[in-house]
Amino acid sequence: MEKEPLPTDDDKTEVNGYTGEESQQASSEPPARAGWNSKIEYFLAQVGFSVGLGNVWRFPYLCHQNGGGAFLLLYVMLMLVVGIPLFFLELAAGQAIRQGSIGVWRYISPRLAGIGYSSCVVCFFVALYYNVILAWSLFYLGNSFQHPLPWNQCPEQGNLTVKECEKSSPTSYFWYRKALNITDSIDDTGSFNPYIVCCLLAAWTIVCLGMFKGIKTSVKVMYFSSIFPYVVLICFLVRGLMLDGALEGISFMFYPKVEIWADLQVWRQAATQVFFALGLGFGSIIAYSSYNPKNNNCHRDAFTVSAINFLTSVLATLVVFAVLGFRAKGKVMECVVSNMNELSEQYHSGHVDENLMPNFNYSVPSSVHVQRYRAWFKEHGNNVPFNLTDCDLEQEMQKGVEGTGLAFIAFTEAMSLLPGSPFWSALFFLMLLNLGLSTMFGTMEGILAPLTDRFKTLANNKTKLTIFSCIIGFLIGLLFTQRCGNYFVMMFDDYSATLPLIIVVVFETFSVSWLYGADRFLDDIEAMLGWRPSVVYKYLWKYVCLLSMLGLLGATTIRMFIKRPTYMAWNQAMASEEHLPYPGWALAVLALLIIIAMMPVPVALVHAVLKEMTKKISRDTENGEYSMVSTDDKCDTPVTEMTEVDQRSRTFASFC
Repeated sequence: MEKEPLPTDDDKTEVNGYTGEESQQASSEPPARAGWNSKIEYFLAQVGFSVGLGNVWRFPYLCHQNGGGAFLLLYVMLMLVVGIPLFFLELAAGQAIRQGSIGVWRYISPRLAGIGYSSCVVCFFVALYYNVILAWSLFYLGNSFQHPLPWNQCPEQGNLTVKECEKSSPTSYFWYRKALNITDSIDDTGSFNPYIVCCLLAAWTIVCLGMFKGIKTSVKVMYFSSIFPYVVLICFLVRGLMLDGALEGISFMFYPKVEIWADLQVWRQAATQVFFALGLGFGSIIAYSSYNPKNNNCHRDAFTVSAINFLTSVLATLVVFAVLGFRAKGKVMECVVSNMNELSEQYHSGHVDENLMPNFNYSVPSSVHVQRYRAWFKEHGNNVPFNLTDCDLEQEMQKGVEGTGLAFIAFTEAMSLLPGSPFWSALFFLMLLNLGLSTMFGTMEGILAPLTDRFKTLANNKTKLTIFSCIIGFLIGLLFTQRCGNYFVMMFDDYSATLPLIIVVVFETFSVSWLYGADRFLDDIEAMLGWRPSVVYKYLWKYVCLLSMLGLLGATTIRMFIKRPTYMAWNQAMASEEHLPYPGWALAVLALLIIIAMMPVPVALVHAVLKEMTKKISRDTENGEYSMVSTDDKCDTPVTEMTEVDQRSRTFASFC
């Protein structure tokens, strides 16, 4: 028998997408869903969730490291053929079935309910470490209201500058020693950091208050948290473009290096960034779209939100590299001045041949142009009888521009050089806080909405569930407030979500395009929207997206086995960062995180199969008893026929 189409508003015999026996089980679920007060609220929620910290500190780094403009073109191409189709799939599924991730995949087939539970687990893992980043932002925000900024210069002990700070930089020292008080490796746990514990408590309190009444309260916060970052980015862009070195930074950023397209690793990184930029697999997209009216144009929403996400990444990249260009230009000029002073001293001492001296005016080192110095250095630098350095602007820009290093070290250092640095610092970390909050609201909705849709008890006590979830999140999050907590944040960020989310999206795509049927899904969208999307989506879902995700999954898995996972540690004695391999117990934790995240999929499958077998045995036994009954008048009593409701419920208990 064919599977029923997705539910419509006129389906009076169905309860939450189920019929027959399944409807009796689902009848305990909330019969109605809340809704957005306006389309603007929905847009703010979706954009706020998809636009997060990764747009500010991961996308610029990947773009710079992987060919600049060439990476942008590759990213846009993958966004069009993989990202937007999958984003549209999740939007349409949530809007049509009007359930969270658990309800959506349980509707497709009870055997697939584990996909939704896996999404909830991954969301919980992400929420644990993501809120720690918000705690760090709160800590820096609180320290920004000082002049001069506490990371502006190295502290002194007695009359001597702290050696660890002198060897590194004031911003690196403040981050690793004052903010984190970090240990040298993940094996050395250390004590709890009381300042970060308090900030983490404050972060979870803000999230709890924002989610207190579901989307009705969170969306009020999003009016500020989703819009404010754009105001700050525009302010930073205008200010950044006026800085010396900004244009050099942007030109380095967008200079195309097409040869990188031959590198498979670049394709993997671009696909992964598309995947995480849109928030696929978290269940939050499904949860937010489930509050929409049935006739909402989710196809247009998919393109609009994706375009806003991409343009935000480009805007953030312009800001980041304008400011980093200013920072790098200052460092390079310090290098040039130092080298020119040394060269002048050696020349006047008679240690340098006059033929090796530059033909520009080196008597005023600060007026020397970087390009002219580098041209002279390439020609004569190796012949000078003492060590000089090549003051490379691009090499300077590559230092500390990834992840937390960008926000809490490189960008922070650049802001400390600006006039009115406390104002710009407070503005920047307030922006990070708002970006993180809007993403956290979406992540928490990806946990709470599916559970309250599935279980009536939780639906009737959603406020208590929200408070309980935040308390549990805070208590487990204390793990990240230890002195080694930053290493656990990196572990969760790199591995707890990557593989599980890719697997979840593979199951989602396969379930809709092959098990339910891409044609039938397009039929349902046509009935919902009043027009039929292009048949191109059918082939994108069935082949291009699915094969791309399987390729990404394979490449990520193979890379983990070929190259032992490492993390960036801070060596206090050397006052520098170093890559260390994860110890055996940490690798076991990584494996356990991935297993826990994916365990609901096979468990739900086995549970559904056993349940179907039990029902079948029960029906066979009942039918057998009826067939053996005889009457005194020898009349034949036929076997009781399966009702239409039973047939339909059995259909829902099997794959397409």
